[in-house]
Amino acid sequence: MSVVVAYSPSEQGRAALRAGAAQARSRRAPLVVASHSFIDSGKGRTTADEDELRAELAALDEAPADVRLRASADPDVGAFLLQVIEAEQAELLVIGLRGKSRIGKLHLGATARRVVLASPCPVLAVKEDHAAA
Repeated sequence: MSVVVAYSPSEQGRAALRAGAAQARSRRAPLVVASHSFIDSGKGRTTADEDELRAELAALDEAPADVRLRASADPDVGAFLLQVIEAEQAELLVIGLRGKSRIGKLHLGATARRVVLASPCPVLAVKEDHAAA
């Protein structure tokens, strides 16, 4: 059993990584970082590489000892996350949500909604931390 974090190098991804690392430590479970595709203005569609992830983990107060990276450049982020949580037998999935307007808070994004509804394990959704930005 593991804790899976949906990650991209964004404020939402960093918030999810912080929360996922804390959950993995408290559960004494491996942390699996599912680095999903995102659009980079210089590179186009890409994923965070292991060096970027290790730098993010080093910035945490306490990173879990057992961390694995799963990456996919597939634009279907929802399908990728669902595959990872099944393959890793996840006990928890952590996703980051983007801050939205007052009206926008009533709706999850399409990918988040799909993952929350289809996930076989609980999903912890965290919002970006503007204080840490």
